[in-house]
Amino acid sequence: MQFPVKAGRPATLKTACAIVPLFEGESLSGPAKDLDKASGGVIRRLLRSGEVSAKTGRTLMVREARGPAKRLLLVGCGRRALFGLKQLGNALASAAHALGEGAVGDAVSYLSYEAGESIEPYSAARITVQTLRSALYRFDELKSKSESAPKLSRIAVAVADQAQAAAARRGVVHGQAIADGMDLARDLGNRPANICTPTHLAEVAKDVARRSPKMTVKILGEREMKRLGMGALLAVTQGAAEPSKLIVLEYRGAAKRSAPIALCGKGVTFDTGGISLKPPPKMDEMKFDMCGAAGVLGTMLSVGRLGLDCNVVAVIPACENMPGSRATRPGDIVTSLSGQTIEIINTDAEGRLILCDALTFAQRTYKPRIVLDVATLTGACVVALGAVYTGIFSTDDELAVSLLDAGRRSLDHTWRMPVDEEYGESLRSNFADFANCGSRDGGASVAAQFLSRFVSGTPWAHLDIAGVAWRANANKGATGRPVPLLVDFLLNSAH
Repeated sequence: MQFPVKAGRPATLKTACAIVPLFEGESLSGPAKDLDKASGGVIRRLLRSGEVSAKTGRTLMVREARGPAKRLLLVGCGRRALFGLKQLGNALASAAHALGEGAVGDAVSYLSYEAGESIEPYSAARITVQTLRSALYRFDELKSKSESAPKLSRIAVAVADQAQAAAARRGVVHGQAIADGMDLARDLGNRPANICTPTHLAEVAKDVARRSPKMTVKILGEREMKRLGMGALLAVTQGAAEPSKLIVLEYRGAAKRSAPIALCGKGVTFDTGGISLKPPPKMDEMKFDMCGAAGVLGTMLSVGRLGLDCNVVAVIPACENMPGSRATRPGDIVTSLSGQTIEIINTDAEGRLILCDALTFAQRTYKPRIVLDVATLTGACVVALGAVYTGIFSTDDELAVSLLDAGRRSLDHTWRMPVDEEYGESLRSNFADFANCGSRDGGASVAAQFLSRFVSGTPWAHLDIAGVAWRANANKGATGRPVPLLVDFLLNSAH
């Protein structure tokens, strides 16, 4: 989809459809006033008759308008004083829904035209691209007959003048790169486990590396992982016929001496729970347990497209967690790459086992300046935060604040959660250094506390995306989160 930037008065910009903001409790101004005048007062008549409302999320398509726009899509934006980036995103999502159902091929969005100081042209354009492409995403590669795709192929971002246009064009470029990464993450998450295997993730990683001259890839097999001493990771995959992989992507956008930012993504391509078998209802959704890996791969695709001035390394442990005669049993004790021993109380607490070895590998091999791990780790985080926020767990206040800020800028929202040492008390073991599973109370923080034991002296944050990585029920499917969050963080951490 194309997102050109157009500068000038709305009355002068010709389009098949103008997306027009309406604000509560005020007379028409800006684009609404201009286009109302050009179309013979149709917007005022609709407002007076009550056929259209300026309440947030309300939309109405005026199919035969006069003037520069053949159609007008009127979008309620609530009160102007409250209209910020989040409200812009909501308005864009409403507009995308209305446009996706119609036969409009191109449109011009005026939703951020009057935003002024509350929303910068760069941010407005980036969020426009990111939100519209996400809303119009379709996954039909495995259907015998593809669904009819929306006709919409071109949405222009309107700005008042050429001074704003340069910033908006930069926002479009960044938004397209983020959307590309989100599309990849969603495609991987939506593919079933009989297609999206650890080997498939490795092949996709190779393809991502091929697209950027600054990126290289290395794939480690089980023999190499055993030689290194990754006993925790290999314990998870023992019952699976599918071979596990450790995927390592290196992006070099800065001097070699510049320490990288490390991203570790959980890649359990199907999670039965192992011997601690999950109940059957919704087990099909466990194909999404690799969305941490998918998000990291999507982020690396975006990084390569943007050519960021920083070094980034992605370490992705990919495996299946299956029951079988060779599967790890509750009560088994394994030795992690760090040398610490772990008593496996619950084989369904497997994500932390593969991540702990990935965290150790990333630190030993690359000496990163920041380490982030991304995982659909705990149901407890879903209970705490629902499908709204990514849980941020960090022992570094500055890093936590940076991630919270990135979440606000990208509309990929985060909430900081505690990771105090007290949460680790229930991990005590009589037979090993500690257990892989503890109390259900504060379970998300208990899991994060476990991971913190494998990070030493490096600013670290754990992103629990269990509630936000996919949607369930009628709208089931991967969301592409936290690609926007991670790319924004890297954009503002590059050096």
